[in-house]
Amino acid sequence: MEPSGNAEHIRSLHELVVGSSDIHGILNGVTSFACDAMSKVAGENIDCALTLRRRKRTATVAGSSERAVYLDKIEQELRQGPCLEALDLGRPVLLADVATDTNWPLYSKALEAEGVHSALGVPMDLGETSEAVINFFAPTAGTFTNVVMAEAAAFADVAGSTLRLAIRIETVEQLNADLKTAMSSRTVIDLACGVIMAQNRCGQDEAFGVLTKASSHRNQKLHAVASEIIANLSGNSGNQLRFDD
Repeated sequence: MEPSGNAEHIRSLHELVVGSSDIHGILNGVTSFACDAMSKVAGENIDCALTLRRRKRTATVAGSSERAVYLDKIEQELRQGPCLEALDLGRPVLLADVATDTNWPLYSKALEAEGVHSALGVPMDLGETSEAVINFFAPTAGTFTNVVMAEAAAFADVAGSTLRLAIRIETVEQLNADLKTAMSSRTVIDLACGVIMAQNRCGQDEAFGVLTKASSHRNQKLHAVASEIIANLSGNSGNQLRFDD
C-alpha cells in the first residue's frame, strides 16, 4: 500500500487549526488525527503521543489517549527510547520488537509490561526555536513496516507545517496580549503621574520620578503604586495618598 498522500491530512489539519481556540487543542487534535491515520494503515490500534522540546526542555504535551501520554512519559522518565533519539538525530527511529531490542533495555521492558511490543519516533520540523516528535506505539512486534513508516513520515511532514503555523499564531496572540497589558499599565501610570503633577504642581518627568521613588521605597511594582493612587483618588480606599518631592 502506498502512503495515502498529504491532501487528506492537509485538509483535516487545516480545519483543526481553524476550529481550535488554543495551541493545546491543536496538539491534542494532531495526535488524534495521527492515531486514526496510522491505525488504518497498520490495521491495528496505534497509540500516539507528541513530545515538544522548547528552550532545551523536553516534555510530553499531548496524546491520542491517556494511555498514550503515560507511555510517552515513561520514556521521559527513563531518558531513553526512540522518541528522544529521533529528536536528537532528526530522523525516524524504530523499536521493532521489545523482546529483541538491545538499544533501550529499560524502556523496552517497561513497554512490554504495558502490552506494547513496538514503537516508532518520527521528528517534525518546527523551525529554529522548537522541536517535536510523534511517538507511535503498537501492541504487536513488526507493525511498523516500510509502508507504515512512510505513512508516518508523510503525516509528520504535514503536521509539522501545521504546528509551525499554530506556534506562530500563538506567538502573535501572546504578543498582542502583552501589548494590551503594557498599554493598560502605561495608562494607569500616566494617570497617576497626572495626579502627582496636580498635587505637587510639577512637570511630568518630576512626577514620574516621585512615582518611581515611591515604588522603590514600598518595594512594589510601579503599576501597583499607580493603581493605588488612582483608587484613592476615586474614593475606593480610605487613605488619601499624597506624594511630596
